[in-house]
This record gives sequence, structure tokens and C-alpha cells, in this order.
Amino acid sequence: MSIKATSVRRRTVVVGVATAMAAAAVATPVLAARSDSLADHGGATRLDGDNTNNVRQAIKGGKARNVILLIGDGMGSSELTIARNYEYGAAGRLPGLDSLPLSGQYTTYSLTKAGKPDYDPDSASTGSAWATGTKTYDGAISVDIKGAPQKSMLEIAKANGLRTGNVSTAEIQDATPAVQMAHVTARSCYGPSATLKTCSSNAIENGGAGSITEQIINTRADVTLGGGAATFNEKATAGKYAGQTLLDQATSRGYQVVNNKAGLDAVTAANQDQPLLGLFSSGNMPVRWVGPESTTDGGKKDPARCQPNPARPDTQPSLADMTSKAIELLQAKQGKGFFLQVEGASIDKQDHAANACGQIGETIDLDEAVQAAMDFAKRDGNTTVLVTADHSHTSQIVEAGSVTPGLTANLLTNEGSPMTINYATAAKGGSQQHTGAELPVVGYGPQAANVVGLIDQTDMFFIMSRALGLQSDPAELSKNAKVTVAPRSPKAGAGVVVEASKFYGDTSVRSTMVGGGNTVDLGVTELNNGAATGYGTAPSKPGKYQLEVTGEQSGKKVTLTVQVR
Repeated sequence: MSIKATSVRRRTVVVGVATAMAAAAVATPVLAARSDSLADHGGATRLDGDNTNNVRQAIKGGKARNVILLIGDGMGSSELTIARNYEYGAAGRLPGLDSLPLSGQYTTYSLTKAGKPDYDPDSASTGSAWATGTKTYDGAISVDIKGAPQKSMLEIAKANGLRTGNVSTAEIQDATPAVQMAHVTARSCYGPSATLKTCSSNAIENGGAGSITEQIINTRADVTLGGGAATFNEKATAGKYAGQTLLDQATSRGYQVVNNKAGLDAVTAANQDQPLLGLFSSGNMPVRWVGPESTTDGGKKDPARCQPNPARPDTQPSLADMTSKAIELLQAKQGKGFFLQVEGASIDKQDHAANACGQIGETIDLDEAVQAAMDFAKRDGNTTVLVTADHSHTSQIVEAGSVTPGLTANLLTNEGSPMTINYATAAKGGSQQHTGAELPVVGYGPQAANVVGLIDQTDMFFIMSRALGLQSDPAELSKNAKVTVAPRSPKAGAGVVVEASKFYGDTSVRSTMVGGGNTVDLGVTELNNGAATGYGTAPSKPGKYQLEVTGEQSGKKVTLTVQVR
């Protein structure tokens, strides 16, 4: 059974059918499970179940071999217009973003833990929405409003045999890359110590899957590129790798680790035997451009051009470099295709800082990554490219040379005209706020017609799932589940270690030992990428027992005979 979606909230959209049909290999809409609750999986989708009077009726179905999702963090319509005006002029075009043939808008609201709408979301809840199809609360990383893990697109794609990649200019533990590879109740739980303190239910000590970084290692995408090296220097505080740094753990588990462009360029293959981990900065990667500071009177200052950031080393790969390399490594002549997520992270971070040049440079960086993705998609002929953002942001174009109640910066565009940028949701030195406006979304390739009109952020999950034809039935995904126990013949009352793997349709398993009229419950263990290690105690009486490990979502049961001495 494939992932499907339905809703009664879809608005009728009238567009030129000829234009839509000219797009490469687009398809009929995704349907999601009908629900009365916004908090349910697929409960916020706007896509219409009957397609009545819908442009999608005129477009043939299709399936993509590959899907590339590109996210400009904080990249609303205003941020796009500012970057376009500055670099290419008022009548210009962004070579990447403006080349995709199909466009629409989507809503981005998150939820409170009580399930009510939160109209101004953060990057964690919004990323979780497109990664899992489930609305959640601000700060949540791919868990629902009750804290239950929700399978991500990357995890499902991998369980279906696709190759996977995750690229960002942020720390790879940051919200947007994390939503594809981890499940924690608070986005700040980068490493073991923070997780034990802030996300205690997710800590390995408490039977959880561990910190975001530990889960990234376990999820084992074929290619993971970005910043965030500092957290890898932390040591695991529990589990099989306790006492080892997370970097040592990664290398001992077969990861190829690179830290500069030359190292990245030298990699010729990345797969499950040797996945690639690129860590190019201790924190977020340095931005492309710097320029005039936004001040209370910045609009009155002479307009200026942005300048290269001296703190950005030549040894650092650009976002386009990382995107091109990820595509090169993920594409295969045989076998199934790939899913790749790419984030331009610091559009948001520089918008928060009221740094117009930093923000614009990062938007241009993302556009170059979009160009790389589109170049591949057009050559390949069977790739869907989707580009959007997570939430809208603060920056606005105001009358040139004006002073406003907020902060302003005066820039000189490539046309020689002044453009004054306003930031007015925080005082000088404060962090500018996100805004709750709907966002542009553009697409190319199979299923891309589904972005036309107004959809919801959660619809992206279903559009991508349908494009790739992903299997999502928990029982089917966990049909090849395996279990081992050590020691196989434990002493009565002694400790046992249970290893579960390939429970791809589950987020947790329950383990019991049954024999001699007794049942010993070894408890519930949270899974990461279908695998987990559980620790328990053998029954106190010797005898023959059946170890039963059952997927909590799939119902898949694996049984082993254990002789307790």
C-alpha cells in the first residue's frame, strides 16, 4: 500500500493547462488520509481527493526515479525578491529558482501541544511537517504533538531501497537537516549531555534512540554534508559506544569523514558500507557576503554593494559544490534512485541578524544549488526537483532612502539603483522574528503539478512519496526484521542484550521472554532506522524461553529460543 492523501480543504485552482502539460513528466495529485484533527498524519493536507475542476485532471500520472528537495530556510517571497533585485535586477530572473515551470504557495502553521494552530512556526515544526506529513509543535524534531516519532521521508526512502543524502550549510544537527534523520522532543538536543538534560526520554540511558548526532550516525544516509563538527567531539554517555567520541564512533562504523573541499572532491563512492560524512565547520558554515550594518538611520546612508566574506575560506565547499557532489555519489546506473534534501540555512540566520548582505548571499548560494539540481534533472529525464522554504521572515523592501521605526540597510543593486531593506520585528541587537505568511513552492518533473495553487506544507511529504512510489505499510516494511540475543544461553538473572534490525515500519519494539508459565517483559525500545539495542535481565528461573520481539506499529513478531541456565 502506497502513501496516499485526501482532504476536503483543497481550493479549486484554474491555470493554463497547456503550460502545465508542457512541464516534464508531471502527475496526478497525492491523496492523504482523511482526518478531523490537524495533529494527525496527513490531517492538514489541502489536496483534494476528487480532483473536481482541478488542473491535475489534465496531467498524466508519473513516477520519478529521484527526488531532490531544496529548502531556503526563512526564504519567503520578500527574501527572494530582495535577492533577485540585488543580483539580477527588477526585471531579472534567478537562474535556478525562476527556471522551474510550476509554482504555487503553501501554508506553514505549526501546532501547540494541545493541537491548536500556532500561526508563526519555527524551523523544527515546519521541517517535521514536510519530512513526515505530520503537523507538530515548535521545537519538535519529527515527533508528533505527543512526542511519538514519525517516520521521515529519508528513512522511508532508505527502507524502500533508495540511496539517500542530506546537505546543509548549517550544523547538520540543526532543525532542517535533523528532521530527516532524528526524532527528539526538543531541537537543542544535539549531543548526549544536552539530550539527557533536555530530552530525557530520548536519551540512550532511558531506552531512547539518543541525541540528534547519535541518531544521524545510526540513520546512516549515504551522504551527509554540512557543519556541526564540534558536537562530534562529545562522548557517548551510554550504550555500546559509551566513552567514545561521536566522531570516533562514526569512523569505527565505516564512515568516510572529510573536512574540506579537496577531501570532498577526492571521494569517489559513498554507500552503506562506506557512507560519507562531510563536516566543513565547527558550527554553521560561514556565509558568502558581508555588507553594511542595518541601523535606525541606515536608509539615509549611501547605498553600498555587498563584499565577499573574508571569514569564508577557499577550502570550504559551496552549497552548489556539496549538492553536485551529493548527486554524483547518489546516482547509480543500476538499482533504485535516490532522495536528497539540500538546505541553504543562513538566509534565516542572517535575516534574524538583520544582515541584508549575508541574507542575499545565502539566497544566491541556494539558487546556484538549484541550478546544479536542475542541470542534473534535465539530463536525467526522470528526476523531480522541488524548491521551497520552511517559514517566512522579516525583511521588507521599503521606499529607497527612508527611515522606518525599525532597522534599515541601503544597498546598491546591479542596476545602479538604491534598495532599502527594513527589519522591524526586533530592536537593534535583538533577533528578528519569523512571520506566518504562506510561502512560494516551485517544482519540476513527475508529480510537480501538485504544487500548483494553495497546498499545505505537509503535502510535500505526500507529493514526494507519491513521486517515488514509496511503500509505507508498516507490516510490509518490517517483513524482513531480524533479532539476535547475547548471550544466547544466559545465566538466570543475568543481563542480556537484544539487537533488533530491519524493523523499518516501526518506531519501537517490545521484547518479552515467555516460558514455564512465566512472562518476563524486557520493555519497549525506541528504534532508529529500524534498529535498536535493548538491555534486559534474563528470567530468574532456568529453562527454555521464547524471546519475542514485536514491532509496536507493524505487529511483526520475531521469535528466538533462549536457554536460560
